[in-house]
Amino acid sequence: MKEKIISIINQKGGVGKTTTVINLAAGLSMQGKKVLVIDLDPQGNATTGLGLSNVENSEKSIYSVLNGEKKIFEVIEKTKFENLDLITSNVDLSGLEVETAGDNRRAFILKEQIMAYLNDSRGIYSHILIDCPPSLSLLTIMALVASDSLLVPLQTEFFALEGLTQLMKTIERIKNNLNPELSIRGILLTMYDKRNKLSGEVEREARDYFKEKVYQTVVPRNVRLSEAPSYGMPVLFYDKSCLGSKSYFNFTEEFINQEKIMESAA
Repeated sequence: MKEKIISIINQKGGVGKTTTVINLAAGLSMQGKKVLVIDLDPQGNATTGLGLSNVENSEKSIYSVLNGEKKIFEVIEKTKFENLDLITSNVDLSGLEVETAGDNRRAFILKEQIMAYLNDSRGIYSHILIDCPPSLSLLTIMALVASDSLLVPLQTEFFALEGLTQLMKTIERIKNNLNPELSIRGILLTMYDKRNKLSGEVEREARDYFKEKVYQTVVPRNVRLSEAPSYGMPVLFYDKSCLGSKSYFNFTEEFINQEKIMESAA
């Protein structure tokens, strides 16, 4: 079984990116899939959202891997959720761009480390999900180079599609120069407010333009979704019955079905 390395990416902050990472990871793990989340955002929100600490100077973090001090197998931490492991992040990571300035292969560091780990470990994870920082920085480029595919959460608000155009150009550049295999797995509409006419308009535009790349599931604005991270857990564990949970359960189903279709077509 080949592991799937998927980056969850949008250069805009506050679009539900980390929420999508931790709840897709939780949804897959509840279906018996073994998932590794790599928190590549110096803010460390996926780390705290899965109940671990993002304190700086930790020796067990993705920063220690990218600066060459540790190997991936040395920094993987168990979360309290079955089948769901994590490589933590913290603010130390924000210095990496300056520290690696002289390394002309730095865009490949993450890919090489993941590949070395997978070649050694006999593939215990079905999915590796990377939470990217909300910028088109070196860390994001590292993630794009290391990934097979991308998942883009798209906030159903004004200017969302303009930001997406910029992201598409970056993805195209990475494909042409660094990772020809990279593909967009899908676009997930988030923060949907059915009372707001604009949400419906953004959804229509996105579906017109990106066609079947846009998932049928739409994630609504939901108080429980924004509360869950402060308790260090995905909303799927925090409150199974809220609207946010229902949408991420549906999304996980859709994601797994999409995978089955892709595998049967391969």
